[in-house]
Amino acid sequence: MDRILIRGGARLSGEIRASGSKNSTLALMAAALLADGEVILRNVPRLRDVETMLEILRALGASADWAEGDEQSLRIDPAALNQPEAPYDLVRKMRASFMVLGPLLARFGSARVSEPGGCAIGVRPVDQHLKGLAALGAKIQLDHGYVEATAAELRGGRVAFDLTTVNGTQNVMMAATLARGETLIENAAREPEVVELAAVLGAMGAEIEGAGGDRVVIRGVESLSGVEHTVTGDRIEAGTLLAAGLVTGGDVRVTGVKPVFMESTLEKFREAGADIETDEGTARIRMAGPLQPLRAVTAPFPGFPTDMQAQLMAVLTLAEGSSVVVEQVFENRFMHVPELQRLGADISVSGRSAHIRGVPRLMGAPVMATDLRASAGLIVAALAAEGDTVVNRVYHIDRGYERIEAKLRALGAEIEREK
Repeated sequence: MDRILIRGGARLSGEIRASGSKNSTLALMAAALLADGEVILRNVPRLRDVETMLEILRALGASADWAEGDEQSLRIDPAALNQPEAPYDLVRKMRASFMVLGPLLARFGSARVSEPGGCAIGVRPVDQHLKGLAALGAKIQLDHGYVEATAAELRGGRVAFDLTTVNGTQNVMMAATLARGETLIENAAREPEVVELAAVLGAMGAEIEGAGGDRVVIRGVESLSGVEHTVTGDRIEAGTLLAAGLVTGGDVRVTGVKPVFMESTLEKFREAGADIETDEGTARIRMAGPLQPLRAVTAPFPGFPTDMQAQLMAVLTLAEGSSVVVEQVFENRFMHVPELQRLGADISVSGRSAHIRGVPRLMGAPVMATDLRASAGLIVAALAAEGDTVVNRVYHIDRGYERIEAKLRALGAEIEREK
């Protein structure tokens, strides 16, 4: 099993390009199942989660692989789809794989998908997905850990989510594109990944209005065509790289990303004392003075993202004063706190609130990654710590960050992967 070794203390500087968005890519791969033609996705990150989704698509009968001669592009042809069942051994690895349920149901009239797995960061039930599909006329049964959905014909309907769900919004949106009539999704997720999915479905021939707001209207069509699309840059990876520049007092420019999708993250970095410059596809962070304490509360987009919570907390361990981070999205997303404490952080947790009292320095130590974003938080902290830090169980970070050690090394970090 790999581990990452970091010798902290280097000031990061330079320019680096963000990889394509993991979360957008996974939704778009599921959407490819709806097409009557080949789907080509460009700027795709080479990640463990992407490989898992490729395996799922192949298990369903689709032709799905990396494009020859282009290591960042996927070619997906669903023409040979013959199996509306996504197996447990694959779906258990990654929660986003449950998004094949809607497309399979729309295409076959039936689908059988294992209940999903993924990071152990809290209860993330799929009941909202199922509620939405039932509103389109699907009959839902749970059978020994599998969700079975059937519908002789999906019909448009009103879907009012009880809580905001990104994957749930995407799942129902995809199913509704081939349903008969009009579907209204209320309390829809507003995340950029939802907007990108809607745009790509539109390019395939779907009729969707309102994506990016909390009311989305989908008018069903007879069929969807293939499409070529370049995936937008990953706003969470970009935020993580900027946090690394912030905590080391550096000067880091990240390209290939839309800062307009990162406003809540960039605002917290400004509160922490950073000078931020942005243009249409670039964000730059410079740090000249001491880190400042702040209060952050995670929330669905456009609020501060839960996927940046661990990285911000790592930064705040060295702030001059006391900070508070409140986690409102997932109830078990402070598992990185004991590992940060091993590095010398002064953090106490009470319910969903973490109180961080800044310390003069962190000291390197062996730490254990517990989930994807916790891994990133530990690496951010280790970059500023004195001495050597070993981050174990980095298979978590490989799920969502493409060659993270190479990108940080290009910015001046002393970091390497060890088998």
